[in-house]
Parts: sequence; C-alpha cells; structure tokens
Amino acid sequence: MTDLQDTQHPLVRVHDLSVTFTGGRKPVQAVSGVSLEVRRGEVVALIGESGSGKSVTLRTLLRLHPERRTRIGGQVQVAGRDVLAMSGRELSAYRGKVASMIFQEPLLALDPVYPVGAQIVESLRRHEGLDKAAAHARALALFERVRIPSPERRLAAYPHEMSGGMRQRAMIALALACNPQLLLADEPTTALDATVQIQILLLLRELQRDLGLAAIFVTHDIGAAVEVADRIAVMYAGRIVEEGTARELIHRPRHPYTIALLRSRAHGAMDRGTPLGTIAGAPPDLAALPPGCAFAPRCTLATEACLDGQPRVVQFDPGHRARCNRTDETAGLAPALA
Repeated sequence: MTDLQDTQHPLVRVHDLSVTFTGGRKPVQAVSGVSLEVRRGEVVALIGESGSGKSVTLRTLLRLHPERRTRIGGQVQVAGRDVLAMSGRELSAYRGKVASMIFQEPLLALDPVYPVGAQIVESLRRHEGLDKAAAHARALALFERVRIPSPERRLAAYPHEMSGGMRQRAMIALALACNPQLLLADEPTTALDATVQIQILLLLRELQRDLGLAAIFVTHDIGAAVEVADRIAVMYAGRIVEEGTARELIHRPRHPYTIALLRSRAHGAMDRGTPLGTIAGAPPDLAALPPGCAFAPRCTLATEACLDGQPRVVQFDPGHRARCNRTDETAGLAPALA
C-alpha cells in the first residue's frame, strides 16, 4: 500500500456493528449499529458511562468475546483485513502484530507466574522471529522508552512486585513490542492516582505521535479524552450518539447526553462545597432496550417522537454528527468549561 493510499483509506473501518451476549437468561444487546473509522496516526476516544458499550466495541476489534456466547453482526476491518472472518491462526498472528491492547488492570492482564520481561521476550520471539538475546535487548529498550526506572532489574520482576503505574508502563511496553499499527487502550488510567494518570496519558500521547500509531482510547472521563484524542465518539446504550473533533464536542456539543457529561466538568463544578452534577435516572436495561432514543427517559428535551422511534442522525460540520431529534434546541447549551 502506498503512502497516498494510507492517508486516503482508514486503518479501522467498523460498519453497523452489533454485539449481543447470549449466555444469560435474556440476550443482552451490548452494541447496536456502531459505525466508526480511524485513520493512521489518529486518536479516537470513546466516552460514556459504564455499560455504554465502549469496551465491548474495543474488544470486538481483537475478537476477545467468547465465541459460543456472543453474536456479532456488521463489518470490522483493520488494515484491510476482515477481523470477523479470521481463523484462529490468523487471529493469533493479528493480535499483537497488527492490533494490540493496553488493558484497564495490568495485574490481571499480565501472567502472574512469569517475569514481565519474559512475557515481552516471548511476544517478540513469536511475532518478530528474534533470538533470545535480541528479544531481551529489545525488551530492555522498550522499558527505557516507557521510562521504567532500573529497567534491567525490572525486566526480571513479577507483576505483583511492581507499583500500579510501573505495571501500566510495562503493559504499554508489551503492547508496543511488535510495532502494531493500531493501539487499543481500555481505560488505562482508571486504577491509578491522579498524578500517575497524567504521566501515563502524556506518555501514551507522546508514543502515539512518535510511532505514528492509530489509537482508540476508551474512557468515562471526558477530560482525559480531550487530553489525548483528535476525535471523540460519545456512546450511550450501545450506540454512538455524537461524534466529532475534540474541539467541536467541547465547544459545540449537540446531543443532550454530551452536554450532561460536559456539565460535570463545567466552570465551578469541581469547586469545594459545590454539589457534583448528576444525570437523573439510570442507563437502560440492555436486555430490554426501548424502541426510541435510549436517553429519552433521562432527557429534559425529550418529546413523544423521541420515545417512539430511533432519532435521525444530523450532520453539522464535516465529521460532526449527532443522533438526536432536538439538535435545534441543544445549540448554544454548551457549558463553560473550567
């Protein structure tokens, strides 16, 4: 593929993705009709409350859901490959080499019975064909790049012997070991304290830019999304309800749910003694989704039309769209951010 083709065609193309879990008493429609494109060198953030389908969408890009209890529809292409049609052997070669993931809790993602360095060396030998000495040298260089102190000694450490921030840096090193084209980050800073969160976010953004990676970053924190993302897709009840550049969504949000999320970060919202802003109600039951807009029961602008059928997608500036019937009323409702 030429450089011109690389810039013209998205690295990731997801079209009308649906993911249904069938292992419980009722099928759970975790993702409904998600379409998303990510170009090379671009960072897209998926934001929303817990249960909105962010992590399910991300994990589908690596086919990590249990095959027997999951029904997947739509199309998922990464680097021109049909992910949903891959065999087991093709998936094994694809994971880590083409697309790689930074998990939310590295203590659970890393194997507890092997030193962290050994896990990186194994990945390098499998995907890159390096001998043991070359793989060890590469692992050491990765630890130095993600700024792990005393990297030679830390290569021999087990996951439980490292701090949370150090484990996350080791997880980043493992994810980048085989030079993937796509980096998937599933709430990589949730379990860390505020200072370490900032360090990890800055490190991820620096590495993404230096290596020219495409990245999808999942978070429930819109502030974190603004720090790392070029574009933001807001998810609610398994659907993308608004998508646009980070600047557009911050300054000109058009979906009531996006506006509600921004109000939690508005000027004065974090002041001592100020009650935290909340969104009334609760997310819907994904096993019994309503026929209309899933956010309508919690939306102050909802009408009968919102309850009866799925809202239309309204296009604003190029790349900025929202799935809402009341976009005329939401214009100008963006809160002033701190």
